Amino acid sequence: QVQLVESGGGLVQTGGSLRLSCAASGRTFSSYAMGWFRQAPGKEREFVAAISISRSNGRTNYADSVKGRFTISRDNAKNTVYLQMNSLKPEDTAVYYCAAVVPRLGSTTPQEVYEYDYWGQGTQVTVSS
Repeated sequence: QVQLVESGGGLVQTGGSLRLSCAASGRTFSSYAMGWFRQAPGKEREFVAAISISRSNGRTNYADSVKGRFTISRDNAKNTVYLQMNSLKPEDTAVYYCAAVVPRLGSTTPQEVYEYDYWGQGTQVTVSS
């Protein structure tokens, strides 16, 4: 079992930056692949970024819409995963969720909602134009 708590959301202007954090409980954080998803009003939850466990060399994966602007990272000593968001656009406005899963064989950086077992409560990111 792991509990996830996101923080760092807020209101920012177009072109600005935010860093989201997701703090995880438990002593086995390093065994979990971590992901960030987002959900805008009236839309389905969508994949943003994922990072593998450290034994997979911290491999990362990004949605095309955020490549080159967002960076996912993890600090296993702090049981925390981060999402650095730069060059924000109004279309990035959404509730952002972090998620965790003990990775299945062949899926080091899961991209689908159904692949994750644990979810945080979400943090709102609003980008004004």
